[in-house]
Amino acid sequence: MLDDSESGVDAEAPGQRCAEDEPARGLIGAFGRQLKLLRTRAGLDRAEFGKRVGYSADTIASYEQGRRVPQPRFIEQADEVLDARGLLVAMKGEVARARYPAFFRDMARLEEEAVSLHVYGALAVPGLLQTEEYARAVFTMRRPLLDEATVEQRVSARLARQEIFARSPLPTLSFVIEEAVLRRPLGGASTHRGQLEQIFLHGQRRNVEIQIMPTAGVEHCGLGGPFTLIETSDGQRMAYVEVQRTSRLYSEREEVRDVEEQYGILRAQALTPRESMAFVEGLLGER
Repeated sequence: MLDDSESGVDAEAPGQRCAEDEPARGLIGAFGRQLKLLRTRAGLDRAEFGKRVGYSADTIASYEQGRRVPQPRFIEQADEVLDARGLLVAMKGEVARARYPAFFRDMARLEEEAVSLHVYGALAVPGLLQTEEYARAVFTMRRPLLDEATVEQRVSARLARQEIFARSPLPTLSFVIEEAVLRRPLGGASTHRGQLEQIFLHGQRRNVEIQIMPTAGVEHCGLGGPFTLIETSDGQRMAYVEVQRTSRLYSEREEVRDVEEQYGILRAQALTPRESMAFVEGLLGER
């Protein structure tokens, strides 16, 4: 998916990024000022507060100054340590969505509400399956270059999305991934092995099915590029489609049905989940 896209390529239109992200920066700045006010009211300096919540003083400073987007776990801990009585926690959802590029925030919200997600990964390992090291490599390789703070923000946002695996009730998740994606050692040998191990571990989950599309296959109906199918708890079914630097969310039934049909055929053309896990295990044996 193109979230903070899977391949690290932004999909927003040229010239729109700053204007669209302005509300998010304002929200993060407001959260930081509120955090600092509560900390000083509690009589704690950054070092002491950081020690109590398990973060460095430099990290606390970056949160208070709006330079980094805090993770949900930090917000919960800070609310408790500072006796904020839910004031910080009340902002957790908005702060979490502000971590994403403007063009992906609606998709991030839908992903949070999804009862099922079906992902075709053609360019890189889908974001929900990426390790921290792999995600950082993807964003570091992006061109034009992202500054370090943005890379870290995007990595943090991508990892936060993976909370879906711990959700209750469990959503249904499936992935079809191109063999070439798994063979490409993005980030180097160690990162590559760690990514393959993570895919293998996720493939053991009861609610997750991972299939590999073999490069040697003579039939392939997914040459139009990566996409994601989403179904929400209220029965909405949508398709998130990507091509080059553009992404689009479809909700019209006819268009969604076309993507659903494509995904069904892709799954039939790919290795079975059992065969796919054996394939990944074989790749690990080659490392």
